[in-house]
Amino acid sequence: MAETFDALIVGAGHNGLVAASYLARAGKRVLVLEQQPQVGGAAVTEELFPGFRFSSVAEGTGRLVAHVAADLQLHKHGLKLLPIDALLTAALPAGGRLSFYSDTARTAAEIARHSKADAARWPDFCAAMLYLAAVVARLMMLIPPALPAPSGRDLLELLKLVAPARRLNRKQLGDLVRTLPMPVSDMLDEWFECDALKAALAVDGVHGVSLGPRQAGTAFVWLLALAAGQVPAFAAASQLQGGVGALTQALAKAATSMGAQLRLNAAVQQVVVKAGRAAGVVLASGEEISAQVVISNADPRTTFQRLLDPLEVDPVFLRSTGTIKYRGCSARMHLALSGVPRFAFDATARIRIAPSINYIEQASDAAKYGTWSQQPWLDVTLPTLADATLAPPGQHVLSIHAQYAPYHLRSQDWDTQRATLGSAILSTLAQFAPDVPQLVLHSQVLTPLDLERNYGLPEGSATHGEMTLDQALHMRPIPDCAQYRTPIKQLYLCGAGTHPGGGCTGINGHNAARQVLRDWG
Repeated sequence: MAETFDALIVGAGHNGLVAASYLARAGKRVLVLEQQPQVGGAAVTEELFPGFRFSSVAEGTGRLVAHVAADLQLHKHGLKLLPIDALLTAALPAGGRLSFYSDTARTAAEIARHSKADAARWPDFCAAMLYLAAVVARLMMLIPPALPAPSGRDLLELLKLVAPARRLNRKQLGDLVRTLPMPVSDMLDEWFECDALKAALAVDGVHGVSLGPRQAGTAFVWLLALAAGQVPAFAAASQLQGGVGALTQALAKAATSMGAQLRLNAAVQQVVVKAGRAAGVVLASGEEISAQVVISNADPRTTFQRLLDPLEVDPVFLRSTGTIKYRGCSARMHLALSGVPRFAFDATARIRIAPSINYIEQASDAAKYGTWSQQPWLDVTLPTLADATLAPPGQHVLSIHAQYAPYHLRSQDWDTQRATLGSAILSTLAQFAPDVPQLVLHSQVLTPLDLERNYGLPEGSATHGEMTLDQALHMRPIPDCAQYRTPIKQLYLCGAGTHPGGGCTGINGHNAARQVLRDWG
């Protein structure tokens, strides 16, 4: 092998770039290999139509957790945040709305138009949930212990894992333990009476998972999203200038400024294993590159079933990787518009079309039977209202996240259903902005199959595996890989399939780099 590095990172997604930054900062010689002509993975901004740029998969409101962002000083590498007013607006029938703001009192006043009792409870709800989320957030930054046979160091991590919960009083601890396995609808029923309010919040308990709001464990999904800063009603009042690709571009600059090297159009064909240890990679071009460690930003299925010679992997372990549930259930739709749609409210915030718990539950029913929702719930963003750089003057881009659209269809295929799904999404949106169809200049629909083909997301799962309670902490992606290590020595994982899961937090890359440096001693 011609070149040797301390670490090779397979994939320049945001977690791969975060890991590269921390390793390079520690003085390691790092090379990041990316098969696409640009960095970012699913966190990219793409010019889908001439002059119109979209956050293709991940949303343009994504951001790293504060700890990682501060370490990498992304503001010095061109990352800019644009202020927005409302955080989230739930679109309701007959021109109604329910908007959420960073100001708790202002949101309570908005809720009071629908329920005075719920408005009175809103501050207490925020305080209680944010307190629990802070506990979960601390757990997210920890490397899960190796169970059921932890080492001495693992026992210390286990104590750290328990420590945040010990700070809770008896009632708070009881609330946390009781809440995690609950349906998100039940959790919200205990606080509120207004169905529109509950529905607007419940969506974040089913976002990206093939579950309905009345299914067990969705409260855990909601709390995890809150801890990661991904519940819009509680998020920061800003969006990324230039879309989500601006985040990964800044990360690439941060990594290279610390000494990491980056190669684009460099597809990894195989991870080389010698005597049970990862020793480097072979590129699609035939070039071989050696390294002390290899860190995969790819999903577990790709890493173990495509990049490794099956003869180098224990067959029992290989079978266990096949039990990981991906079950992508979301579609994306992008519209290039000639003007601003006429919503009955300010459209600067994320717009959520999910008017009731029943509406969301009924949408999820379709996925249970292998078909897509005729009336999906939608999350809609119109980023050009705050960032005119994304479209030609006077024109706009609009992006939609739609559920439910399961990867596995029972009696149809996505190549024939793509256009029909797009029509259903557009029809649902037009109920709240009737002029949208007349404004469309160009459109693109991304089914779960497209997300897999175009962006390498297994079964269309942006989180590299469903974010459910049985695939969390030391069980993510499976117990044998819970600490970012794998049974192949010197081969690590750092992608969304690891703890703590998906989203543009950067925690996975941070934790993986920490584990590699710890193992190096």
